[in-house]
Amino acid sequence: MKYKDTSLPTEERVEDLLQRMTVKEKVGQLNQKMYGWEAYRKTENGIELTEAFKEQVALGDGMGALYGLFRSDPWSAVTYENGIPTHENAKWANKIQRYVMENTRLGIPVLLSEECPHGHQALDGTLIPTNIGAGSTWNPDLMKNIYQHVAAEVRSRGAHLGLISTLDILRDPRWGRSEECFSEDPYLAANMTEAAVKGLQGESREELAQDDKIVAVLKHFSGQGEGQGGHNAGPANIGERELREIHLPGMKAGVEAGALGCMAAYNEIDGIPCHANTTLLTDILREEWGFEGIVMADGVAIDRLRLLAGDYESAAALALSAGVDLSLWDTAFTTLEQAVEKGKTTEDLIDRAVRRVLHLKFALGLFDQPYTDEEKALQIVGNESFRKANLQVARESAVLLKNQDQLLPLSKQTGKIAVIGPNADQIYNQLGDYTAIQQDGKGSTVLQGIKDIAEGDVTYVKGCSVRGNSKEGFPEAIAAAENADAVILVLGGSSMRNFDLEFDSNGAAIVSGNPTDMDCGEGVDVADLRLGGVQEQLVKEVAATGKPIITVLIQGRPHAIANIVDHCDAILCGWYPGQEGGQALAEILFGDVNPSGKLSVSLPRSSGQLPVYYNHKERVLQYTDSPGTPLFPFGYGLSYTRFEFNHLQIGPSYISLEQINEGAAVEVQVVVKNTGELAGAEVVQLYIKDMEASITRRVKELKGFQKIWLEPNEQKMVTLQLKKEDLAIWNREMNFVVEPGNIKVMVGANSTNTLEATLALK
Repeated sequence: MKYKDTSLPTEERVEDLLQRMTVKEKVGQLNQKMYGWEAYRKTENGIELTEAFKEQVALGDGMGALYGLFRSDPWSAVTYENGIPTHENAKWANKIQRYVMENTRLGIPVLLSEECPHGHQALDGTLIPTNIGAGSTWNPDLMKNIYQHVAAEVRSRGAHLGLISTLDILRDPRWGRSEECFSEDPYLAANMTEAAVKGLQGESREELAQDDKIVAVLKHFSGQGEGQGGHNAGPANIGERELREIHLPGMKAGVEAGALGCMAAYNEIDGIPCHANTTLLTDILREEWGFEGIVMADGVAIDRLRLLAGDYESAAALALSAGVDLSLWDTAFTTLEQAVEKGKTTEDLIDRAVRRVLHLKFALGLFDQPYTDEEKALQIVGNESFRKANLQVARESAVLLKNQDQLLPLSKQTGKIAVIGPNADQIYNQLGDYTAIQQDGKGSTVLQGIKDIAEGDVTYVKGCSVRGNSKEGFPEAIAAAENADAVILVLGGSSMRNFDLEFDSNGAAIVSGNPTDMDCGEGVDVADLRLGGVQEQLVKEVAATGKPIITVLIQGRPHAIANIVDHCDAILCGWYPGQEGGQALAEILFGDVNPSGKLSVSLPRSSGQLPVYYNHKERVLQYTDSPGTPLFPFGYGLSYTRFEFNHLQIGPSYISLEQINEGAAVEVQVVVKNTGELAGAEVVQLYIKDMEASITRRVKELKGFQKIWLEPNEQKMVTLQLKKEDLAIWNREMNFVVEPGNIKVMVGANSTNTLEATLALK
């Protein structure tokens, strides 16, 4: 059989296998129907495969993919008591693989897909800062490195596909999944997406067969960050130009980096659900960009197409025709054989999708080496190299927002420190949504990090909860503050799921009326961006003691903190900093680390001023009752040292359209000097504004950045480039072209404080 002959080209092997398959077997390759945690159970005699799993294999005479074999969280209800121990992960991945291959006619291996939006969502999985913090590092090289660790960890357990959020652009922070977005800006997010793909998959497709690489399944495609009203999966009322300028660059960058997986989004764009959008999933993704991987459905999203199509078979036909290849928990795709019999779809369309799935399995080397080294995970999962890399991401993701009178860094000899707040000593509140059950004592809370470094007395009082209205803890908190030399308030939000929650059919949390502090995460959208519960009141009453107040924000979305900013002497935004976040933030508070994070998203003053993203169209930014500008702008972040920008130069400052179209680049140079007393990192940010265009342009657009390290009194010449891709616009005819005219070029440390020059395009 040719498909088993390793000497033949993959294309020939795929075609040989495809012509041997029945329609039933083909449909089996397009289904990912069951939850992986239902494929096994623990008994008195150990772990065993379930009858439900065996029935699923028989249903399609094979299995395209199995989702979440190692997933752990309150939705799956997988814990250390009933889950597969880490040291046995590969063993049971192999048992799954062996059963599928030995109990089906053709022996086609199965793909194991796992959630890894910020590290692997599995028992003992290493959890890195969520994307909103990762974006704030402005350091793609660091993120590429961390995703290499993530890939090695996932593959060592026996899994092959990593579902990773990279494509959503944060346009409305009321959305509960804000934490999964790298940025409000498409250029920054696209650079982070490229880093994630190359970290997970490697630099070439040939690397995928290695035992430390996985396929990046990028989600969600597309426009999900623009949901109406900030509602999860809400309609995205945007036109094609907005789609192409803001929401498509991330996936385009992913394709160019070699991504072989993407997940369609729940939302609709201009009335068309993404899972039924042929223009999006076929015309743009495949024909325009050349994507060669698989499109996976989001959970039960194809079944939701019955609202358009009427029944499961028609819904399946609609999604298949649009370009969806692999289902996720849907009933609809299991009816594809009947859909062919009834003339609702064709076997040719099924073949198209099956080819893509088989190509991926061959690329991963599963036909030649389907099994995983069962000792590998012991060496990889949670190793010291990964921990150190994770710690560095946490350090670089933190953003210093305020530092009045240089209160920070605190002296380690500070006599008495009061640590107050609901997020000071709760590890789960640092980890974000899509988080596995944690072992007691794993990771470092902010309180633990402070205690490990501070040499004086540290007192801890919770004070209040994230969402609750009880002020019972206020008196103790105020007393602790009055007795302290400095107060560290650790506030913010939480995406911590608990076992009292209800869950939707796709695992999204339903928090209404449930006893939880969860105010962020999938399904947890808010109308009010202020800090929850009585946190604002806690700040004001503690501040009334007159003691120096340092606020640390642990959050998955940009909260509106206008009501507390004047009561705090220093504010450090830690986002959800992951398992090493407590140590990282404490190192910054005490000066062992100089903060270098820059906001990947603007911080609003209030919910009422939304949208507040920086790259808006020209408009009057003013209300009668509030400024229209953000409280803290995109790209902003303080340091313990000072940087000066000088000598902005453009070369050439005049260039022809012909030169640009032929690949010429404009070099933008600036001199950056560290004029302070400490070494530190600065992010050089390049923005442009098209001053003469055939369509209205944004006030500024990020087109380049570079993070540099400078010793005290050191200076560097930084060179960034502008090319056709950066200067072109989607014109009136929706052609991507460079137009003649003047371009304002802006370079600085954030989006509002820049040097300016002019580039002429003729």
